[in-house]
Amino acid sequence: MNLGQLRISRRTVTIAVAFVGLVSLAIGAHAALNKRSLDAAKAIGSEQTGSIGTSASRVALVIGNGHYPDASAPLSQPINDARGLTAALRAKGFDVDVVEDATKDDMARAIVRLKAKIQPDTVAMLFFGGYGVQVGRESFMIPVDAAIWKEADVRRDGVSIEQVLDAMTEKGAKAKLVVVDASRRNPYERRFRSYSHGLAPISTPENALILTSATPGKVADDGKGQYSVLVTELLNNLSSQSGAASAFNKTRISVSRASDGEQVPQVSSSLLEDVRIGG
Repeated sequence: MNLGQLRISRRTVTIAVAFVGLVSLAIGAHAALNKRSLDAAKAIGSEQTGSIGTSASRVALVIGNGHYPDASAPLSQPINDARGLTAALRAKGFDVDVVEDATKDDMARAIVRLKAKIQPDTVAMLFFGGYGVQVGRESFMIPVDAAIWKEADVRRDGVSIEQVLDAMTEKGAKAKLVVVDASRRNPYERRFRSYSHGLAPISTPENALILTSATPGKVADDGKGQYSVLVTELLNNLSSQSGAASAFNKTRISVSRASDGEQVPQVSSSLLEDVRIGG
């Protein structure tokens, strides 16, 4: 082999090595790009199907009203419901403010306390058990000291559920959970010239989940148990690790089955992400 041939062979080897290196570099860059694309897709999918975890602060206002002077007998279940739900929520990490047999002033002060606890990352929850009355298209929680003789008195002495939701929204709550067990035949309706049974549909603001004990315009009879049928089933479903939306929907189904379809709770949701209840 002469010197010219040797130089050509060396040049050929050098070019080949450089080409292989370029190909390897291109393959590596393509693989890295694909990995980044896959990771991004996974992140997007996780965001779309994710949930608000238990690291978010969680606060609750629980109200159980049972002793109404205008009622023929006290309601025993709302106070039991409030105590049972309070214990369950505290076990899940909620900061719970519980009020029993609340007057209008008691409820107003409790709502102020709730608002003071809400931060932009907060999951805020409201529970009310007792008598509820709808006037027009609005539903009101009734304090034990309400003096109601006509529908206008409901607006004066009652506490609007929608207004509490508005307060949560104004404070920037990350998610809002509401449970209203107040679709009872109230002792005031016989005083009204015209009245509507049950509660009105509750307007659902953004990122809220609402569970009511019966569909709008329907009343539910109290059972014989320690807790109402709604709270009994809700406590059972809160014990699981499922999210709030799943727990509320399972409660709706189980109450309907337990009552043979006589009582069908309503669930309204505008949640962008589900809320984890289980700790």
